[in-house]
Amino acid sequence: MRTLRFAALILVCSASPVFGQSELAMKFGARESISDISLSPDGKRIAFLAPLEGRATGLYVANADGSTPAKMILTSDAAPLRLTECDWVSNTRLICDLFGLTRDVGIILGFTRLIAINDDGKEIKSLANRSTTRSLGINQFSGSVLGWPPGDTGDVLMTRQYIPESTIDTRLASSKEGLGVDLVNTLTLKSKRMAVPRKNVSEYLADTNGDVRIMGIAATFDDGTLKGTTNYLYRPIDSERWKVFSTSDGEGMVPVAVDAQRDIAFAYGKKDGRQALFTVKLDDSLASELVLAHDEVDIGRLITIGRSRRVIGVDIVTDKRETVFIDPTYKALAQQLSKALPGEPLIRFIDASRDENQLLVFTGTDLDPGSYYIFDRTAKRLNKIFAERLPLETVKLAPVKPISYPASDGTMIPGYLTLPVGSAGKGLPTIIMPHGGPASRDEWGFDWIAQYFAALGYAVLQPNFRGSAGYGDDWYVDNGFKSWRIAVGDVNDAAKWMIAQGTADRSKMAVFGWSYGGYAALQSSVLDPDLFKAIVAVAPVTDLARLKEDSRRFTNFGLVSDYIGTGEHIVSGSPRRQAKSFKAPVLMFSGDIDATVDISQAKAMDAALKENGKESELITYQGLAHSLVDSTARADMLQRSSDFFKRILGVP
Repeated sequence: MRTLRFAALILVCSASPVFGQSELAMKFGARESISDISLSPDGKRIAFLAPLEGRATGLYVANADGSTPAKMILTSDAAPLRLTECDWVSNTRLICDLFGLTRDVGIILGFTRLIAINDDGKEIKSLANRSTTRSLGINQFSGSVLGWPPGDTGDVLMTRQYIPESTIDTRLASSKEGLGVDLVNTLTLKSKRMAVPRKNVSEYLADTNGDVRIMGIAATFDDGTLKGTTNYLYRPIDSERWKVFSTSDGEGMVPVAVDAQRDIAFAYGKKDGRQALFTVKLDDSLASELVLAHDEVDIGRLITIGRSRRVIGVDIVTDKRETVFIDPTYKALAQQLSKALPGEPLIRFIDASRDENQLLVFTGTDLDPGSYYIFDRTAKRLNKIFAERLPLETVKLAPVKPISYPASDGTMIPGYLTLPVGSAGKGLPTIIMPHGGPASRDEWGFDWIAQYFAALGYAVLQPNFRGSAGYGDDWYVDNGFKSWRIAVGDVNDAAKWMIAQGTADRSKMAVFGWSYGGYAALQSSVLDPDLFKAIVAVAPVTDLARLKEDSRRFTNFGLVSDYIGTGEHIVSGSPRRQAKSFKAPVLMFSGDIDATVDISQAKAMDAALKENGKESELITYQGLAHSLVDSTARADMLQRSSDFFKRILGVP
């Protein structure tokens, strides 16, 4: 195995030195060296996205064998558009998705733009339907890729949003409305209609031959708001007629892929209260067959390969992530590659050439942020091309251990414990780090925030509290807001367990959370004001009534309202309204164009704490959204948090 020479060329401008930032904060705060990567159909070229200064991103292309230096052909400055994903539509042309946020009539709106570009940076063309002065709306989302037709034609099968036009003073106005599917030539922009636009259609699925086979229609009320139910239809092979497949409101079958050769859909459904994977015949019988279920966790994402996106396996995450392969060839190949690499890492197949001889592979562990390889199946040669986080290559990382601890009612809560390298694990300053969501979960592997604090000498425990996703309906317990006392109680019990084990120093106990994790970090003080001595919350929810109101002008207002609920928890479960009970100092961070949790939430919390004579500080990052995709901002957030913990906890 050898490392291709162009890997060393991507020494990204990870984070600009800022006064007060340590080298360690800059290394851990730096964005991933590769945020997206793909392989050309012939397997000879790669394209990848890499961070530039601050929040900017560059698109690079290079020969897969490393024979030429990587060349940057496009940049985005995230003001407002940011490159998020690029893929090869042919051996010489790429399709890229850009995402942006903008303020419009007082609200933050997300939008996407899909473009095509030659591998030399020329012939940039937008693939979205153009809006006109007659358009009766805005084209917010320009579409998404459904599949790749065979051959090197430059064609793509993609969804497109159609906006009707005003008919005043013209007979030429378009009445088409809704989401449709077109076969588009990315050079000439000539298109062929593959699925007629329909109002309220939310998604389409194409099969492995590139034919549109599944359509999802979102049910709505008369005012246009969503009901939370999706009706799925399927189209029999060689037929234009749509037939009923399923109705899903959280219980019914949800199709996620279609195999043309077997004429089946892969679909998620429920078994014993947990998500399982089934196959469903696409004929009048709709006969289903269980592919995989687990008695502890939900079945995770599908693993697909190649230009046809053929399903080869599915992920499950217990203590650690593993792939259950449906395809025996790839199962054997993954085992062979894992054994050939240090630490026997999990193997993920990212992309493949059309003939599947050249494979793009990602590997990683808790002690390795990850690396990308190209594997030549004919030559049986594995070449490393990139490290996921170049600034951390010389930093020794801390091992992550799956653990479980008892909640106050005796329920065992799973989590992950990271101890400083070489630590005896006794009497340590400790950070409890609840995840976001709450419909999410932490898992074993590299985590840049946990590893940063471990490198500073902290023990870090990441609990998968009740309310986390991935463990089935019973674990979800309604959700983390209606049942906040259970979810946040589990977070606090993590701290109490660390103290009881002797791992944590009671006087040096802190909590750090992002998004819902920030909410849990703040709300932990409502349950037990004396437990945590310092609180850091990034982009936190602080007022449940305000959270509902923030969605009022969106189609999901009813769903958000139902999700948060009504009752006494709207007050008791809102940290802003409980500010007078806080004892621990609070530090918060937020981007000012956060469409997920508006910055007004953090501002209201900061004001409430100060009005009650509590110590609070809010750091605002201009022009940044929920994830703070900016190396400098992330490094600043880490350093400020570290300085805050050191000051409050008295950590040397």
